[in-house]
Amino acid sequence: MLNAADDLLVEQGFAATTIEGIATRAGVAKQTIYRWWKSKVDILLDALADDAREALAWAEPAGTPAEDLTAHLHRVGAFFGEPAGQVFQALLGHAQLDKDTAVALREGFLLEQRERDAAGLGALVERHVGEAPDRETVDRLVDLLLGPVHYRILVLGGPVDDALVEATARAVLEEAAG
Repeated sequence: MLNAADDLLVEQGFAATTIEGIATRAGVAKQTIYRWWKSKVDILLDALADDAREALAWAEPAGTPAEDLTAHLHRVGAFFGEPAGQVFQALLGHAQLDKDTAVALREGFLLEQRERDAAGLGALVERHVGEAPDRETVDRLVDLLLGPVHYRILVLGGPVDDALVEATARAVLEEAAG
């Protein structure tokens, strides 16, 4: 059912995606979906959380902190081209118009992803500078790391290219080193 939901969203867009369509695509009755989710937003939030957990995971160290950070930023940029990334964009758009969606997105997926990003970046910064940064520093660095990528994709509609990734990674590591 989760796959049916994000497939339909990618094919038809947010407005045209319905519980009825999801049920038909998944080969289940509408009532089956309503047993688990109260709305298409709820099922899309679950699909996003399920798919993004792996797509946005921080990889085990494989190179220098700079190499690992640029590789992660490339994964984040690529995520937006995947079905889960398109679900994320649709939910962000809908959240601008619907307070309940905004709250659910922030208190669910975004909060959980923020914690994963803080842990991953905190560990990378510790490798880079030799000591663990405090949470306030990590939060500031997460904003610095992801802000340019999200702005480029979500506001400008442009790609995440090597120049943006390298400049962002360099700025984060310089800020972390103090």
